[in-house]
Amino acid sequence: MARSFAGAGTALVTPFTKTGSLDEPALRRLVRRQVEARIDVLVPCGTTGESVTMSAEENARVVAITLEESGGKVPVLAGAGGNDTRAVVERAKAMAALGAHGILSVGPYYNKPTPEGFYRHFATIADAVSVPVVVYNVPGRTGSNIDTKTQLRLAAHANITAVKEASGSFTQVMDVLRDRPEGFEVLSGDDANTIAFMALGGQGVISVAANQVPGPMHDLVAACARGDFAEGRRIHYRLLRLMNVNFMESNPIPVKASLAMMGLCEESFRLPMCPPTEATREALRVALGELGLLPRA
Repeated sequence: MARSFAGAGTALVTPFTKTGSLDEPALRRLVRRQVEARIDVLVPCGTTGESVTMSAEENARVVAITLEESGGKVPVLAGAGGNDTRAVVERAKAMAALGAHGILSVGPYYNKPTPEGFYRHFATIADAVSVPVVVYNVPGRTGSNIDTKTQLRLAAHANITAVKEASGSFTQVMDVLRDRPEGFEVLSGDDANTIAFMALGGQGVISVAANQVPGPMHDLVAACARGDFAEGRRIHYRLLRLMNVNFMESNPIPVKASLAMMGLCEESFRLPMCPPTEATREALRVALGELGLLPRA
């Protein structure tokens, strides 16, 4: 049976030092905090992890540390995406060789593949690795949507086991949920849509907010999974302001700034990511304060 990536997964932030190098001690602390909060899946080296501004060696180091600190308690779904299929294959092989339990691969950006190009890209990656592949559809960042027919064609591949769906189209999501093969998982790529995804039959979320609130995001998804949508709604609305503030500017700017406010890492970005505006900072302070996440003076 294929490994499941259902539940609440955290799209991990990658902490950097003030001088811009990988902050390994902070990363270890962040991963341990996630595991202690009962998060279901760890997802290093994705968009939230600023993987595109890290070297291959740095990406590998982040995944290795995540695996080490999680100690087999939580599956690690390593990011390996890009717009050069050959390069992505090599990256995915490297992540699998480290021991990653699966590969999350974003749709190719900038070169705008056709549906056939999308299919061949992901099928080539899935053919090249022994661990399962999760397709990531986020047209707002890539410029191209992986349409329903292509997602369902990919779902028939034996080594493509899930999709992280962030198209924003519930029509597309419902069509995939209705027609997917048995066992194929559909995960929300947007925190605020998690409860709706699960009401429609989805299996969870790969979450940005779980960096800040891993326990509550786990509880939200667990409540929905057992059919307790009243409890799910209670948690959802408690976290909604934070979920929305996290996207006032390009991810991961707000979430990393908030983790710095919480004392969990430095507020250090690699260009073209840069610090948030003061308006975003104030909105973050309000959202974090409501949840009791700011350190006492």
